[in-house]
Amino acid sequence: MIKLATIATCASVLAYSAGATPAAEVPIEAQGPDGSLSGTMLRSSEGEEAVALIIPGSGPTDRDGNNPMGVKASSYRLLAEGLAAQGITTVRIDKRGMFGSAAAVSDPNAVTIADYVSDTASWVREIREQTGASCVWLIGHSEGGLVSLAAAQEVDGLCGLVLVAAPGKPMGEMIREQLRANPANTSLIPAADAAIDSLTSGEKVDAPSLPQPLLPLFSPTVQEYLISAFALDPAELSARVDLPMLIVQGGKDLQVPIEDAKRLKSANPAAMIEILPDANHVLKDVSGNDPADNLATYGEADLPISEEIVTIIANFTRSRGPAL
Repeated sequence: MIKLATIATCASVLAYSAGATPAAEVPIEAQGPDGSLSGTMLRSSEGEEAVALIIPGSGPTDRDGNNPMGVKASSYRLLAEGLAAQGITTVRIDKRGMFGSAAAVSDPNAVTIADYVSDTASWVREIREQTGASCVWLIGHSEGGLVSLAAAQEVDGLCGLVLVAAPGKPMGEMIREQLRANPANTSLIPAADAAIDSLTSGEKVDAPSLPQPLLPLFSPTVQEYLISAFALDPAELSARVDLPMLIVQGGKDLQVPIEDAKRLKSANPAAMIEILPDANHVLKDVSGNDPADNLATYGEADLPISEEIVTIIANFTRSRGPAL
């Protein structure tokens, strides 16, 4: 689930619709713990109707939505391009210690959810200063949805939240479900449950005592992070959000079920929810129900993301007032 090293990104110019003035990508930095956090801002020269920070999902996921573990869907880059075409400025980022943000900390695994919230606050301050926006939207994908919910409790200058494929139950419970979904894990369940119970209570696990297949999941290098994540219930955080909130969930998501989105909505009745029957976890539309076909889209950067997702997010952020 956790982290990794460095990739460089480059500025480019993107034509986002026929006859329109191109949108320009520019580098942007924010203050990190030991060095700069790095990201890419995509601004439309047609005028800004809202400004949003895209917060990435778990693991070594870069600012474009890719990672070296086989995900090459470029979901965040495609989302940013689609939103730029509708007048929405975005900043997409590399997490502390990874890729362009490698200088921010020496160890990307030595992190907690609270650290990501601190980085979110730093990004919001920098984005508001550079754009003049009165507030910034958070678009949190997957784990980024949990970070966004936690940030909403304490970060100033937020317009609201857009939660995309976000977990609706504590991470420990999600891991239990995922392990039980595979019959091959039956013998590992007692040890895994005990480890999850310990981490949820704030206690580290003696990794050498775990069965070998569980060691990557509960590695000592990531246990501080797991403790911080397991302690949070996304639904409880959702109930405390007093900002406009949109929940977007794909019906073909193999990692986060629709029930999670409904749990977030139930906790915060004022939130809007959109269920897109054909969208998957990397925001691509999938025909049919073959998991292999679904997973194949994780490696297809040229496959567009769901146009409906882009339109729903753009309309929601625009309708809640100007950013400037």
